[in-house]
Amino acid sequence: MALVLKYVDDINKFLNKYEDSRTANWPLMSSPFYTLGICLIYVFVVKVAGPKFMENRKPFQLKNVLIVYNLFQVIFSAWMFYQIGISGWLTGKYNWRCQPVDYTNSADSLRAAHASWWYYISKFTEFMDTIFFVLRKKNDHISTLHVIHHGVMPMSVWFGVKFTPGGHSTFFGFLNTFVHIVMYAYYMLSAFGPSIQKYLWWKKYLTTLQMIQFVGIMVHAFQLLFIDCNYPRAFVWWIGMHAVMFFFLFKEFYNQSYNRKQRAKAKVESLAATSTNGHIQNGYTKEASKKQQQQKTAQDYYQMNGNSDLHHRSTKVH
Repeated sequence: MALVLKYVDDINKFLNKYEDSRTANWPLMSSPFYTLGICLIYVFVVKVAGPKFMENRKPFQLKNVLIVYNLFQVIFSAWMFYQIGISGWLTGKYNWRCQPVDYTNSADSLRAAHASWWYYISKFTEFMDTIFFVLRKKNDHISTLHVIHHGVMPMSVWFGVKFTPGGHSTFFGFLNTFVHIVMYAYYMLSAFGPSIQKYLWWKKYLTTLQMIQFVGIMVHAFQLLFIDCNYPRAFVWWIGMHAVMFFFLFKEFYNQSYNRKQRAKAKVESLAATSTNGHIQNGYTKEASKKQQQQKTAQDYYQMNGNSDLHHRSTKVH
């Protein structure tokens, strides 16, 4: 145990040599192991403890809770988007191609640092997405993608707040908070139930928007590999490779969720078309259907002529 603690202390000392002194004493910033521990607890709760706790319980009905929670996330995301934006991206002060981190105590640089820290904290609040799935026994929603995405993000963002809370790094959060405004607005409306859900035809486009986001982050990060910019090369790879990983994870999710559904729908439509053309219809052959039609024609004829006796005998026509 003492050896483990020594390694932890050595890692902390190494990281602290390169930290941004402005964020060094902020909550959870002194060591990455606090964040790592919280992330591991999250994974254990949503994959093991939570489902076990709900195993013999009925799902919780959380309609009002979900509406309030998603409204909070919309407002929180909008506020972070604004704070990151007026730090430079929306004011023209930031260069879209190369924006070094400003480590001074100017108003804009401190705003960017604070916005970065709140963005980091928001990754913990998003754990509730999964907690609500567990409490509602929506275990099929707790996919590998979902757990990886939520479990990795706090750890990833911690390094940004620790070393580069501003400049080029904040583009990730700038795009991501915008996407989350749209995403949580959708979830909030969906929580109202079927009366609203029938109008939410744009669900699959959320995943498309998320993939576009990651492409934008990739391009924005990796362009620094080809130009001279006073920005840590390690963070170019750190941000860029995260975007690559999440892009392919979301692409796989999109393929599984929507492309397979489209193929299944096409198959059903094909079978329906086949049955309409007389090959198979509710278990009857084409010949049986033709025989049935002949019987109906005979019945209609005799009914029109008012001959009840012949009507009854018409059912024997072949």
